[in-house]
Amino acid sequence: MLDPLAFPKEPRRFCGSFFSHTGTVVLVVDARTRMSPKKAADREISRLPRLAEAAGDLRGQAFIGTSGWAYSSWKPGFYPQAVPQKKFLEYYATQLNSVEVNYTFRQLPTENMLTGWLAASGAGFRFSFKAPQRLTHVLRLRGCSDTVAALSRALAPVVAAGRMGVVLFQLPPNFKADVPRLDSFLVDANKCGLRMAFEFRHSTWFCDEVYAVLRHHCVALCVAQSEDLETPDVVTAPFKCYRFRKSEYSEAQLDVIEKTLRRQSAEGEVFAYFKHEEQPTGAICAVDTLRRLQHQ
Repeated sequence: MLDPLAFPKEPRRFCGSFFSHTGTVVLVVDARTRMSPKKAADREISRLPRLAEAAGDLRGQAFIGTSGWAYSSWKPGFYPQAVPQKKFLEYYATQLNSVEVNYTFRQLPTENMLTGWLAASGAGFRFSFKAPQRLTHVLRLRGCSDTVAALSRALAPVVAAGRMGVVLFQLPPNFKADVPRLDSFLVDANKCGLRMAFEFRHSTWFCDEVYAVLRHHCVALCVAQSEDLETPDVVTAPFKCYRFRKSEYSEAQLDVIEKTLRRQSAEGEVFAYFKHEEQPTGAICAVDTLRRLQHQ
């Protein structure tokens, strides 16, 4: 790790990079160089070490990321100043190995869009997707067969590439438990072969009857932490899904998160996502957590 204090006394003559205290790369380019911004960004990304690629049996893998990645306000705390927004995912994938795509909550991605995302990230990178609001907020899990089928078709390139995480169904806070409706929905949805996780935001869902339905259909209970509600950490599937939604986490809380993810990833795949904010706090927490999991 380079010491920023060891920079040349005339920084405008220096062309290179260093790791900041946040663990991200800061690019310094000599104003007199002829390197274009695009070449500078490509060069900087190419120098970064790629995360270990997932291979073979993924049992024991922890996939960590944030909810989304296209946040210009994350400069320069997470993204180097020289990296343009169209290169954000490529850079992001050098620091984290998964992302929760919020775009799909309102609109299905095109094949070209997914092809670009897959090309920008390595083979060990996983994409999770938030289920469309039409399923969770409009239809509220009733009469959803066509919409689920359309979602499955849209995500087929990611599934075919072996890069699929989970599809997160986040129910609205005013949606109280309805076990028969949940069971009926999952009977149809499972026909599409999607790996699903459910985030319930009303406490009536936290009961044995619901857990039994999830287990029967091999669907994960998404363990979500927020300022308002915390989900019981109950295992209902061979994989786990966590969403860390608090604005701040203390060092002690991050230690608990690390231990939890380490323990759960010993049993199967774990997908965990930190909240996005205007500042890159969640991204930095995610990077720190992933590095500790991979190197200890």
